[in-house]
Amino acid sequence: MPTIVTASTEAGLSRKRLAEHTVIAISGELDIVSTPSLRERLHAALRDTGPYVVIDLSGVTFCDASGLALLVDARRRTEPKGTTVVLAAPRPQMGRLLRLTGLARTFTIRPSVTAARLTRTGTRSAAA
Repeated sequence: MPTIVTASTEAGLSRKRLAEHTVIAISGELDIVSTPSLRERLHAALRDTGPYVVIDLSGVTFCDASGLALLVDARRRTEPKGTTVVLAAPRPQMGRLLRLTGLARTFTIRPSVTAARLTRTGTRSAAA
C-alpha cells in the first residue's frame, strides 16, 4: 500500500520593521511540509533587522520538530550579529512544547507582542 503524505496548510510570515525592533509574525502549521519554504522566507526577513527581533507565534496552530528547528536556526543565525530574538504570544500548546523540549530556557518568551516590545532585556522567561 502506498504512503500518502498530506500537505499541511502553508505557513505564513509577515514582517514589520519598526524604529528599534522588527516583528516577524508566523502563522499556520510549522511542520515538515511547510518549514522548508518558510525557512527561506524567514532567512530573508532576518537579513535586515535591528538589534531586537520579536517572533510572534500567536498564529501558529501546530508545531513539530522541524518547526522547533526553524526557531533554533533563526536564533543561531542572528546571534553572531548581536541580535536578540524573543518569542512572543505562543498558544498554550506551543508554550508547553517549548517548555517540554527545554527551549523555554534557551529563548526569552513573552506572553504578548506588546510585552516583548516593552521589555528589551536578555532575561529568559517561560511565561508562555
